[in-house]
Amino acid sequence: MEIGKEARREPRSRRRRSKADIVDILRKSWYRLRLSVRHPTRVPTWDAVVLTAASPEQAALYEWQLKRAKRLGRIAPSTVTLAVPDPDGQRIGSGAATLNAIRALALYYRNIGLDLQHDSGLHPGGVTSVKDESSGTAAVSERFGYGASDLPIVECLSKKHILLLHAGGDSKRVPWANPMGKVFLPLPYLATDDSDGPVPLLFDHILAIASCARQAFKNKGGLFIMTGDVLPCFDASRMVLPEDASCIITVPITLDIAANHGVVVASRSGVSDTASFISSVENLLQKPSLEDLANCQAIFDDGRTLLDTGVIAVRGEAWKELVALSHSCQSMISELLENEKEMSLYEDLLAAWVPIKHEWLRKRPVGKELVNKLGKQQMYSYCAYDLLFLHFGTSSEVLDHLSESDSGLVGRKHLCSIPATTVSDIAATAIILSSKIAPGVSVGEDSLIYDSSISGRIQIGSRSIVIGVHFPEGFDEAVDDSVRFMLPDRHCIWEVPLIGCSDRVIVYCGLHDNPKTPLTKDGSFCGKPWRKVLHDLRIEGTDLWSLKSSNGECLWNAKIFPILAYSEMLRLASWLMGLTDPRDESVLLSWRSSSRVSLEELHRTIDFPKMCLGSSDHQASLAASIAGACINYGLLGRNLSQLCDEILQNEGSGVEICRKFIDSCPVFREHYSNIVPQSRAYQVEIDLLRACGDEALASELEHKVWAAVTAETASAVRYGFKEHVLDPSKGKSSLTYQENSFNDSAQKQFLHRRVKVELPVRVDFVGGWSDTPPWSLERPGCVLNVAIGLEGSLPIGTVIETTRTAGVTIKDDALNKLHIEAVASISTPFESNDPFRLVKSALLVTGVLHDKILSTMGLHIFTWANVPRGSGLGTSSILAAAVVKGLLQIIDGDVSDENVARLVLVLEQLMGTGGGWQDQIGGLYSGIKFTTSFPGIPLRLQVIPLLASPQLIVELQQRMLVVFTGQVRLAHQVLQKVVTRYLRRDNLLISSIKRLAELAKICREALMNSDLDEVGEIMLEAWQLHQELDPFCSNEFVDKLFEFASPYCCGYKLVGAGGGGFALLLAKDSDHADELRVSLETSSDFDVKVYDWNVYLHSR
Repeated sequence: MEIGKEARREPRSRRRRSKADIVDILRKSWYRLRLSVRHPTRVPTWDAVVLTAASPEQAALYEWQLKRAKRLGRIAPSTVTLAVPDPDGQRIGSGAATLNAIRALALYYRNIGLDLQHDSGLHPGGVTSVKDESSGTAAVSERFGYGASDLPIVECLSKKHILLLHAGGDSKRVPWANPMGKVFLPLPYLATDDSDGPVPLLFDHILAIASCARQAFKNKGGLFIMTGDVLPCFDASRMVLPEDASCIITVPITLDIAANHGVVVASRSGVSDTASFISSVENLLQKPSLEDLANCQAIFDDGRTLLDTGVIAVRGEAWKELVALSHSCQSMISELLENEKEMSLYEDLLAAWVPIKHEWLRKRPVGKELVNKLGKQQMYSYCAYDLLFLHFGTSSEVLDHLSESDSGLVGRKHLCSIPATTVSDIAATAIILSSKIAPGVSVGEDSLIYDSSISGRIQIGSRSIVIGVHFPEGFDEAVDDSVRFMLPDRHCIWEVPLIGCSDRVIVYCGLHDNPKTPLTKDGSFCGKPWRKVLHDLRIEGTDLWSLKSSNGECLWNAKIFPILAYSEMLRLASWLMGLTDPRDESVLLSWRSSSRVSLEELHRTIDFPKMCLGSSDHQASLAASIAGACINYGLLGRNLSQLCDEILQNEGSGVEICRKFIDSCPVFREHYSNIVPQSRAYQVEIDLLRACGDEALASELEHKVWAAVTAETASAVRYGFKEHVLDPSKGKSSLTYQENSFNDSAQKQFLHRRVKVELPVRVDFVGGWSDTPPWSLERPGCVLNVAIGLEGSLPIGTVIETTRTAGVTIKDDALNKLHIEAVASISTPFESNDPFRLVKSALLVTGVLHDKILSTMGLHIFTWANVPRGSGLGTSSILAAAVVKGLLQIIDGDVSDENVARLVLVLEQLMGTGGGWQDQIGGLYSGIKFTTSFPGIPLRLQVIPLLASPQLIVELQQRMLVVFTGQVRLAHQVLQKVVTRYLRRDNLLISSIKRLAELAKICREALMNSDLDEVGEIMLEAWQLHQELDPFCSNEFVDKLFEFASPYCCGYKLVGAGGGGFALLLAKDSDHADELRVSLETSSDFDVKVYDWNVYLHSR
């Protein structure tokens, strides 16, 4: 398929795309990022993340941000992080910065003593342990001019997976982001998913997208380059990258946008699918005119062209040659520095891979060397049709990307302190992040306030930006109304600490000001032409610019910002913005007599350590205020563990603040014992203790958490049970919920009875975890599951028979046997390794031990479960249901499924397994059913059988494979981790379980509509959410199994809590199911068993 034809299909659908698409893309990317950090052995992550910086000072700031990203779980602990400045702070261009950064990484690996010969695959003698690639190691060494001693580092680095992010610009078009670096500007997309976490940055989202791109490299080393002012929203995991080549990511775009960016001219022949098109690159254009595009045949029939997104992948031989060039690039960089030239990545370096550019490139600085050393390899275009190109090149673009109506995308109020609406005027669309807003403040529509403290009687206009501004405490009381500060609409204001300056400098400009546009070309300041500003304020050009200004007279080099006392700087800011009398001589005199700086000078003299420390202290103070309010006034609904992590960033007082919170815990538990669950209150205390470093005391307290969970669950499920029901030594039962006639008859004469109960197992489509305490005790739960038979039979069962011999004999299919003569000795608690505790608990909850039934006879109980151990099919709970049901039949008790299910809940609490309710519901009720739970005392369940058509049942049985993976499950460990995260009020976990319950409702509708393809999509999302809850619910074997099955399937997941056991594979159709079954049964890579199964529809 030709790319032009494919592009013609896209424009109409692309115009309908909205920021809502970003939600799905980013959620998937963030899921993969978190998984790669938490479980990198399963989901590979980058070996190194490298940022380019303009100066050593900026590099130090970036190192601080990289440490922050590691602390917050954005970057894996094993990943190397580096920030590499241009040499001597002199600009060398993005291309030379790329080579410099790769060389710096190579030196880093050498300096840390990496086992280069092991990592490079070279033996001590220098002989490579694998077959040489086509170019040959020796040939590369000779061509690039390095010796044998350099071979190991080149070979080693060429096998690494490197993410390189260009972030070394001066952000002239977004000047307020200049101090922090544009890549670290706040971008609160999906902030509501983690409402107690730090504000997401553009950098964080770039890392998320890049984590998916890592999958495309597989095990072959390479370099992935991104730029710090673009968020390319697309599913990067689907990329297909050519071997031994470079590849630039492109997207069809309209010509007006392309005129301000790079354009790629690609061949019309290549490899395509529904989402992408791969072809060779024929030419590269930079900010082309319409004539240029036409002459180069870059315009498709639909009127669009290919946009260079700034994202580049380099693999195989092309990567090895780039590493080799970087390793010997010092002479090239020295030449650039000496001649004050720059080498661009997108104009120069990439041109070496495009033959038509070679003649032009040879005339450029160091161009001949680029062609000679890189020109043998080819560059391809990977056109991603669905890529959304979000450019953060100007302040206006930043606000445009934030001013979206989709509430699921932008978090407008995040980790902030905002007064009541009756004492402030804050627009609903204002975005307030990590800021304290005092009463009496006004904030207009679509404005952004970040990392700031705004005092009373301050007015912020609409579409304005406030960054890092901290009005001194008491500022509003210290000044009169005449100097109350107002920031007009469409303005930006920020503060910058300077080296050698005790106070921060206040800086400001108009939203649409371009600091690079000179006065002679209608340059502006605060939204007004420079000529008008100079005329109105009676400022001379010589007041602002020196005669030696090389870049022309523009805002970037205008010495306009005074360094004075804070209130005086605000007064002069109002004057410069045109808000006060321009003829006020005192103001003009104050401005002229002050020391002043330009944006250019600010860029060179920022006190980055002071800025980082101030930001950390502000975040810590804000987190402490939120945590204090949660403890003192709230119901412990916030994630205090996460907030404490921010509080502790204040090294001076963070621990002391957390200790004060600990002192409040006993009082809180006493006052709110009837409102806040004790398990939650204890978990808060544990989190605070760990924040203070008291690990021993925290560990001692953990048993109280689990005891509280057990007690709370028991309270909900045992409602109606007398306490002595659970203790056979306390006399006759008082099971008011059931009556039986067996007791009187049994005491008169021996009655021989024999009952057999067989039950199916259950497989769950979606909704698991929402049935598990303590979630189900506090929030609604929804589960969709189905009862199935295996290999033509019901795999779980029991036979219970009365005997003349006193006592109880218990046997199971594992040949375990126990005879209990003194039945009164059966009491809780049971040992966790007791193989008979299930049956013992069943004897207690059914009342068999209380009603003197065993005084004239005994019982023989045999149980079996014909499924592998650790199956994930709910075996234990369903076996408990079978035993309970059998015992109730023996004593003529209430054998209704509802009563049995409730008794099993009590039984599991006696056993201490702490499971949910879905397993016994799945086995007791036949067919497919949708079950909901309603929290309260008692816990209420509603089971709704789905009246599935015979055709749906047949299709489901034909398309779904039930496969035992052979992997051992560790469900109890998974359960503890998930419950702990819930008790901490981990927002990501809470939103995941909410989504699982929601998906159960959606899946119910899909099944009723006989839409199994949608069921498959839901299973995939459910499996993703299960891994979000705990990444260890899967393993490398299961990942490989699902990867193998993926071409045949529309959905798959492990059943139950995961970690092993059975998998459900829902094929695209019956033919794919048959093919998959044959492939699995004949594959030597997978020792799995595919079970014959059927939906169990019969009543018992």
